[in-house]
Amino acid sequence: MSRVVVIEHLSLDGVMQAPGRADEDERDGFAHGGWAAVRQDPQVVEAMGAFLAGPWSLLLGRRTYEDFAAFWPARPRPDPFSDALDAVPKLVASRTLRAPLGWQRSELLDGDAADAVERLRATGDTTLAVFGSGVLVRSLLARGLVDVLHLQVHPVVLGAGRRLFAADGPSAQLRLAAARSTPSGVLLATYERA
Repeated sequence: MSRVVVIEHLSLDGVMQAPGRADEDERDGFAHGGWAAVRQDPQVVEAMGAFLAGPWSLLLGRRTYEDFAAFWPARPRPDPFSDALDAVPKLVASRTLRAPLGWQRSELLDGDAADAVERLRATGDTTLAVFGSGVLVRSLLARGLVDVLHLQVHPVVLGAGRRLFAADGPSAQLRLAAARSTPSGVLLATYERA
């Protein structure tokens, strides 16, 4: 059985929007892009690698897929993260994109995203890793399809921006599986379904 593992950067007030670059996601007038990049110490990078040990596929919503496909393949090489993203299968949830997709090893999920992920969980044997993709993550949480949340909680309050957990979202019981902090003050917390 496959596991769905969500890996997110969060501010203390739960914002997940545009952690990596100033121009990453300016929807709704968001002006704090790149807020997590200043705290990318080696322990944060090491944790990302550990989260993805073993076979995995990348599971993305349309908006995150389009951003990743425009950014990561164009990075100067060698770049271990870019190389890893190029190499893995990429599964894309979208109601508007059409095949074929431009980034190598990318394919569209068929039908409703949550239904497709439920089928993948039942029949696969890999980790389905989700980065960003807030709309997709919220739909998976609502259906109880997220097995693990790896949250990188940064010591910053943004006051505005798109949040991981919707105000009207479902309740969930989680178990803290691991937690540690990094020299830059990022809390690396792993939660599993209780």
